[in-house]
Amino acid sequence: MYLPKHFLVEDQTVLAHLISEYPLATIVANLDGHFEINHLPLMLSTDKTKLYGHVARMNPLVKVAGSSNLLVTAIFNGPNAYITPSWYPSKQKGGKVVPTWNYAAVHAEGSIKLIDDPQWIRAHVSQMTNTHEPTYQSSWKLDDAPEEYVQMMLKAIIGIEIDIKSLTGKFKLSQNRPEQDYAAVVEKLSKSPREALQEMLQYMKVPE
Repeated sequence: MYLPKHFLVEDQTVLAHLISEYPLATIVANLDGHFEINHLPLMLSTDKTKLYGHVARMNPLVKVAGSSNLLVTAIFNGPNAYITPSWYPSKQKGGKVVPTWNYAAVHAEGSIKLIDDPQWIRAHVSQMTNTHEPTYQSSWKLDDAPEEYVQMMLKAIIGIEIDIKSLTGKFKLSQNRPEQDYAAVVEKLSKSPREALQEMLQYMKVPE
């Protein structure tokens, strides 16, 4: 990942916050010379050293992860937004400005292994459900479904654990612009009715 210093974020608390807000990861692995790409929700351990999730037992990742110390990269994409140069006050000084795209992303690199333990898998799925249900003002529990159906669904998946070797954030949030341009972007975003731009605004206010 191309990562200029002014976009680098190493604060583990900030990175963990993005992962919790945007848990759907893109997992990239090199399998026999081709890239195997999966999109999976993951949960970060409290000590920020591991990621947990689950995949279908038929997923190609299962065969390789179960037989070797496979390295993967999990990419978490936070908010993103097109930034028009018309917002920059510096545009008035010669017009030397161009559009850009602001975004926040976290890359977690590490080795992946399988967890084939029925009790662990059930506890993991319950935890994931309990974590995300309140977001929708809902209280559905795994036990609400018929037990026979739950068992059938749980048997079709297997747990995964990623032992994180590096956790890196790239928050491209107009830090490279003059202070007045940065302030103008924040102001314009704050006035936008678009939810995506409001999410971007919250990340621009996160201390670096």
